[in-house]
Amino acid sequence: MSVRERHHVRITGDPSGRPMVFAHGFGCDQAMWRFVAPEFERDHRVVLFDLVGAGHSDVSAYDPVRYSSLDGYADDVVELVRDLELTDVVFVGHSVSAIIGVLAVTRAPELFSQLVMVSPSPRYADDRDYVGGMTERDIDGLLEALDSNYLGWSAQMAPVIMGRPDRPELQQELTDSFCRTDPQIARQFAEVTFRSDNRDDLAGVRIPTLVLQCAVDAIAPPTVGEFVHAQIPGSTLVVLDTVGHCPHLSAPDETVHAMRAFLAAPVPG
Repeated sequence: MSVRERHHVRITGDPSGRPMVFAHGFGCDQAMWRFVAPEFERDHRVVLFDLVGAGHSDVSAYDPVRYSSLDGYADDVVELVRDLELTDVVFVGHSVSAIIGVLAVTRAPELFSQLVMVSPSPRYADDRDYVGGMTERDIDGLLEALDSNYLGWSAQMAPVIMGRPDRPELQQELTDSFCRTDPQIARQFAEVTFRSDNRDDLAGVRIPTLVLQCAVDAIAPPTVGEFVHAQIPGSTLVVLDTVGHCPHLSAPDETVHAMRAFLAAPVPG
């Protein structure tokens, strides 16, 4: 199976425009970008794909060893970009895929020109003077709940992640997305996501970077966005006046506006 088939790649927009590659977060798929990605089609080549094990990807390509760390996913991103023969890429990653983007751009900096990190977290667990938003016990409980009742966990966590009780349809969509994921794959990806510590990797990013942070986020609180911004040289931090961990779904207009402003800004010389 080709790289494009493996990741269910879809390409839209201006074939001659600067490519934008969108990567979804844990438990999601490329459909989560449907309110944001089309807004860039008029002047960008828009690339959507599913991480292996998610959405309409080739689940048979899932290798527990390869995907035992975020490095396997980062290798996939680099392989995909090279397979599509893309350069000057704007990589847009949500949540864990923002960190996958960090690893990808430091592996192959010649392929990427800008990085957009939507609700990123390099470490979810608190650590001495670092506030990640969760304790190790919280993460233990999360993983135990995944083991004992994946469907129940999905229904319980989706409202917390979305953070918008006034938008029950978005909560239900996220629940349904979780439930479509193979529980064993979801369990390993959750372990990799919530146990990872990629704080030291942030300083290696050497391209213009936008950090998009929600004002209230139960998964990645504002202190995390501030930390990411402080660690990536020359990055731009924008705090969106919205609640939740998925602004591309709950506040797409504000998300697009912030991204447009960042892409249009002069590159520091």
